[in-house]
Amino acid sequence: MMDERGKSDRPVVPEKSPNKAGPPAAEAMEGRGLAKGNLLEQNASRTPSRSDAPSALERVRQAAKEDKQMRFTALLHHIYDPEMLRTAYLGLKREAAPGVDGETWQHYGEALEDNLQDLSHRLKRGAYRAKPVRRVYIPKADGRQRPLGVPALEDKIVQRAAVEVMNAIYETDFLGFSYGFRPGRSQHQALDALYTGLLTKKVNWVLDLDIRGFFDAISHTWMVKFIEHRIADRRVVRLIQKWLNAGVLEDGKRIRVGEGTPQGGSASPLLANVYLHYVFDLWAQAWRQKQAHGDVIVVRFADDIVVGFQSKADAERFRAELDERMGKFGLELHPEKTRLLEFGPFAIDNRQRRGEGKPETFNFLGFTHICVKKRSNGMYTVMRQTIRKRLQAKLNTIKTELTRRMHTPIPEQGKWLAAVVRGHIRYYGVPMNQPALALFRFQVGRLWHRALSRRGQNGRVTWDRMRRLMACWLPLPVVCHPYPLRRMGVIT
Repeated sequence: MMDERGKSDRPVVPEKSPNKAGPPAAEAMEGRGLAKGNLLEQNASRTPSRSDAPSALERVRQAAKEDKQMRFTALLHHIYDPEMLRTAYLGLKREAAPGVDGETWQHYGEALEDNLQDLSHRLKRGAYRAKPVRRVYIPKADGRQRPLGVPALEDKIVQRAAVEVMNAIYETDFLGFSYGFRPGRSQHQALDALYTGLLTKKVNWVLDLDIRGFFDAISHTWMVKFIEHRIADRRVVRLIQKWLNAGVLEDGKRIRVGEGTPQGGSASPLLANVYLHYVFDLWAQAWRQKQAHGDVIVVRFADDIVVGFQSKADAERFRAELDERMGKFGLELHPEKTRLLEFGPFAIDNRQRRGEGKPETFNFLGFTHICVKKRSNGMYTVMRQTIRKRLQAKLNTIKTELTRRMHTPIPEQGKWLAAVVRGHIRYYGVPMNQPALALFRFQVGRLWHRALSRRGQNGRVTWDRMRRLMACWLPLPVVCHPYPLRRMGVIT
């Protein structure tokens, strides 16, 4: 069906959001511009008097948007196009760790054209084979280890190209309250949508959902069935099956896996979104429209989900039915981490009247969300603070790195710490979070003072000098993000 091929000359201008708000404020979207690192889709400009011919992927996108039931039968040629593979290669992180083949970005690029032509031919004739994913572990904030997969370089290239092609289809299907790992969408858009929904909708109860081991529990059988709803090109489906069945390499042993998709590959976030689109998103949308008796807001970032309800009865019924729904597809809500809590404009007074203390809080995307009343007028609002465990985990990482860099020159230490503090402020610099930002900066200075004082027996650094070093190198805490209601008002 979709087998046209197009050359590219200049980028497509991203579509603007409509002036009138369509979805609720909790699901408003920002502009669908290309995210950093995404492959460019371009239109071929022919003559000034004629309109631009849409690129091949733009035609796929338009067809997917116009017909939600269309199944695409010819997509692989977009993936093995050498130009697509080259752009995918250039979009990879240059210093990323190598996979099981030991191939690095720099070495592969020494004969880039020959390598890409060979990869293209292997994809075209079906000779491409996915390699096992090298498994590594990174520490989590709670002290546990999170498994990550490191694919081989060519697998990264092919996955990135495939994701770009599949995004042209699935970005027309995904719902507005899904924000995770999508072009033009970010964590702060999800945070803004949640904040806006909590303040503008009648939300009195919040269901904080946690799916137990989601990425390891994805059913390969169901994944293929979901993919086949839109993709009828058997070669692309087999390509996805190769990645799912490649297994992992851990401690020199290859482990075959019958379910799950390793985190770390380019295809994993998209496949996870497709899985939850059919398992959760469409079901939640229908439940909200047909069964809810009050307002319901939904915000999902990958497998992090928060649902707000006007009535407790709706929340309890939703939770019970969602348990059954998840079980049909091999998923399970974590019984301890999934919580229903009273949260909203009446929660503070209601709990005080019952003698239950302050309302409970919940965490989402690095922030603890807290019910508070403004000091100025006593109106309800939502305070967002850096999760304490996240802050402490970051400080522990800085402490370890400062020990390693103990004897490097102070200006080099200062530049590195400045970048760390600046990045922290850039993400956590939301309104009402200034105390946590100031605490982080002070604790970084304290750790730096401790490291400098241990450089020698007589190397004690006075606090007067330390304050000068902090003023010189460590950025001051500032609010980098506007109030969500103000930003979402501009968007919608």
